[in-house]
Amino acid sequence: MNNHAEMESYMRLALEEAQLAFDAGEVPVGAVLVRNGEIVSRAHNHVERAHDATQHAEMLCLREGMAKLGGRLADCTLYVTLEPCAMCAGACVNAKLGRLVYGAFDEVAGCCGSKMDLTDKCFLHSVETWGGILEEECKSLLSRFFQALR
Repeated sequence: MNNHAEMESYMRLALEEAQLAFDAGEVPVGAVLVRNGEIVSRAHNHVERAHDATQHAEMLCLREGMAKLGGRLADCTLYVTLEPCAMCAGACVNAKLGRLVYGAFDEVAGCCGSKMDLTDKCFLHSVETWGGILEEECKSLLSRFFQALR
């Protein structure tokens, strides 16, 4: 499997998680943490049901991954359907994440290249970042969710 095909494959799993969030009335964001071809953790947003703004898919995936792997995630890749916000981008940096791959760009709150970039040389650790993987599918799910709210 080539690199792009591999990224798309894991992003489809993140989209499955995002659909679970959508079905639960949460903003449809999903994430999958992978290490050496093995899924370490999967999660989707739990903000509304937990009444906790830190329950983003990325945060949940990173927490579980660090608990399972004993700390730093330098040899892991996090796949997420939406460009991470400041909180999640900061968590990726602090977890020493090796690579971040996201689907939809977030021009309003994205902190991995769109609004600002907290993952690239702002701190002691930089995270290799790829955006736009299955972008249309990721954007479509988000658009359907927000259209249903109106």
